Amino acid sequence: MKEYVESLPQDKKPSAEEVKALEELHEKTFRHQNFTGRSGTFYAYEGLGSIYWHMVSKLLLAVQENAFAALDQGNPCADKLIEAYYDIRSGLSFNKTPEIYGAFPTDPYSHTPLGQGAKQPGMTGQVKEEVLTRWGELGVSIENGCGKFNPRILKADEYSSDGKISFTWCGTPVVYHKTSGEASIEVTTENGKEKIDGKILSKELSQSLFCRTGEIKKIDVNVK
Repeated sequence: MKEYVESLPQDKKPSAEEVKALEELHEKTFRHQNFTGRSGTFYAYEGLGSIYWHMVSKLLLAVQENAFAALDQGNPCADKLIEAYYDIRSGLSFNKTPEIYGAFPTDPYSHTPLGQGAKQPGMTGQVKEEVLTRWGELGVSIENGCGKFNPRILKADEYSSDGKISFTWCGTPVVYHKTSGEASIEVTTENGKEKIDGKILSKELSQSLFCRTGEIKKIDVNVK
C-alpha cells in the first residue's frame, strides 16, 4: 500500500486517514496478517514477494467473468472492468522477457520469487485459466448447445493489417473479418457454403463442429 500511494501523482494521493481506512478494510477482507501459507509456513518461493502465476490467472478469469456480467446488464462499470482485465493480463508471463521471467515466458510455472527466476515448472492451473480467458477474449462460447462468436472485449490491434484474426475451434479453422455491416457467419462445408445472419451457428452445424466430423472445412465470421 505504501509503495502504491507513493507512486501516485501528488494531486491524487489519499490522505493519511484514507490510507489507514483502506488498510483496515483490506485486512478485514483478506486477513493478510493471518496468512502463513498452505502448510503453516512459507516454502522457499512461496509467500511475500512471490508472484503466484496461477492465482494471477484465476484473478484474470474472475475479472473477465464480471466484465461480461456487467456488459450483459448494461452496467457502466463494464469499461473499467475491461481496463482492469487487460492491466492484469499485461503482468502475466507471456508478456515478459526471458530475463525478467527467469525462464521461457511461454512455459507454465507456478511461482516467481522476488529477485529470482521462475520456479516449479509444470502444467499448472495457469495454463487452464489462460485458455479459458483466451476463448473469452475471442468471444467463443456455447449458447443452448450452439456455437457462438461474439467478441466483446477483443482489442482492435489484435487484427492483422488486412482486418483478420485466425484460430481454430475443435480443429476447425475460424477467421474473423472486421466489417462495418451486420454480424454474420459463412460456413464452408463439403457440400458448399452456408450463410448465417447473426453470431450463432445452427444446432446441426454446431454438433458437426463439436463432434469433429470434418464436414466443416472453415468458418468465416464477419465481426461488426
